[in-house]
Amino acid sequence: MFKIISIMFVGLGAGYLLRDLKLMRKTEKTIPLTVFAMLFILGISVGSNNLIVSNLGRFSGQAALLACFSVLGSIIAAWLVYYLFFRKGGE
Repeated sequence: MFKIISIMFVGLGAGYLLRDLKLMRKTEKTIPLTVFAMLFILGISVGSNNLIVSNLGRFSGQAALLACFSVLGSIIAAWLVYYLFFRKGGE
């Protein structure tokens, strides 16, 4: 987990340092395609794993609960960020 977070922060730093390059502005258009490709590849790897497919019924409840709490946590975090940083004085 530490390795993944470290890689993310290294990418964040590289993006910050290279933000003025014209090439970086063009990559914004390819981000959705990259995300879709990664999700497709994830689906292929999950679908080809017999252990996961055979136990899909057991995992579905846990996955649904995890997804619901993830969405709820994201909504709370977004509200908190809006409240702390983007609210205008009297609103």
